[in-house]
Amino acid sequence: MSQEIRNLEPKVLWNQFANLNAVPRPSKKEERVIAFMKDFGNQLGLETFEDDIRNVIIRKPATPGMENRKPVVLQGHLDMVHQKNAATVFDFDTQGIDMYVDGDWVRARGTTLGADNGLGVAAIMAILESKDIPHPAIEALFTIDEETGMTGALNLKGGILQGQILLNLDTEEDDEIDIGCAGGIDVTATAEYDEEPTPEGSVGYTITVKGLNGGHSGMDIHKGLGNANKIMNRLLFDGFDNFGLQIASIQGGSLRNAIPRESVAQVIIAEVYDEAFVFDMQQIVNDIKSELQSTEPNLVIDFEKMKSVPAKVMPSIAQFYFVRAMYTAHNGVYRMSADFDNLVETSNNIAKVVLGNGQLSVQCLTRSSVESAKMDLANALRSAFELMGCEVEFSGSYPGWTPNAKSEILDVLTSIYEKQNNEKAKVVACHAGLECGILGANYPEMDMISFGPTIHGAHSPDERASIASAQKFWKFLVEILASIPVK
Repeated sequence: MSQEIRNLEPKVLWNQFANLNAVPRPSKKEERVIAFMKDFGNQLGLETFEDDIRNVIIRKPATPGMENRKPVVLQGHLDMVHQKNAATVFDFDTQGIDMYVDGDWVRARGTTLGADNGLGVAAIMAILESKDIPHPAIEALFTIDEETGMTGALNLKGGILQGQILLNLDTEEDDEIDIGCAGGIDVTATAEYDEEPTPEGSVGYTITVKGLNGGHSGMDIHKGLGNANKIMNRLLFDGFDNFGLQIASIQGGSLRNAIPRESVAQVIIAEVYDEAFVFDMQQIVNDIKSELQSTEPNLVIDFEKMKSVPAKVMPSIAQFYFVRAMYTAHNGVYRMSADFDNLVETSNNIAKVVLGNGQLSVQCLTRSSVESAKMDLANALRSAFELMGCEVEFSGSYPGWTPNAKSEILDVLTSIYEKQNNEKAKVVACHAGLECGILGANYPEMDMISFGPTIHGAHSPDERASIASAQKFWKFLVEILASIPVK
């Protein structure tokens, strides 16, 4: 771990972030970071325990003179999204994140940084360890598996938390105060097909789509970024219709909440069409690059002839329905909010496509701040894939967070922000999934708010955290804790 990270200001925050980032913490595999956090709390002599789902809760009494203030829950999630560049050699299960300073930014070498939500978690740790920061009674709630199912928040039982105010430290623009967010649902289409032998006289190609920006499928879905799975399907559709291309395999995307950056397909065509196929594909590649030149300047689409053709391929009739279902399935913004300016209401991310060996899986994450609209789009996707014979499963549904414009803690935050920065904060709802709405189901009387430091490129290897913003965020948090209303 580079010492330059630990020397950044505020050191109490960056040192805790460095300690946290030394611990592997993938979603669904949080055993090591749970043990790390429990040891942290116990070493401080604070009440520390797990709940039934393995969220970690640490309680710290109020500092002298703050005993009459409303108790506060400081909340963040322990897991992080694991994404790396194809050329990066890195084992997320065993290695800590390799960080470095790039101007005003902290980055990771070829991987996600884990600032989402590691900086929020580190800030909570710094408050727990502090001896000179005034604050009311605190419950630190470290949830698990936020990134791939919200299971920690969904399974937190009522009655465990005693706080009256919840500060969620998991948003990514330091001039915004979030009072609402989208809900989500996983839509997974699966099918089996009988492979057939590759015809005689065929040539094989490996098609690779890479170099896309990727990003957060909620926060970045409106930016017009390329989706590797949709780009790949466009190529396969044309090759199939014009040259009888047949698919042997596809591996596209990885995580549901990350816009897919790469896709690789192995295909065959009749040798007689070889020259015409390459020419036609190049025209389509040129069109795609032209369409995306502003948002995806580093897009690369390669066609490499294989030394030997795949032995088996998807039958033409199954492929006919597959490429059309993929074309029909909506990706990106579905509807903008009628109530908030520039807010995405409903969207879908076609996140992962796996095809081969007679098996097909298409995984999507559908989001919306309107529950009925979420299910409407989910059913549209379901219909597209059921028409090709897929079984479609809905899972992992979680609610949105309804804004409360009359929140008492919102008044506190907006006042402090304006005093510290000589401008008003943006009070917003976001299209990402925050845990506040879920937690509020069992704690309906809790006053909730969300804020955080500026983080760009979350869920991609371009993830970076602003050093100046971290200083601003820390100053803001400390003043908020000193200004919590009386009981």
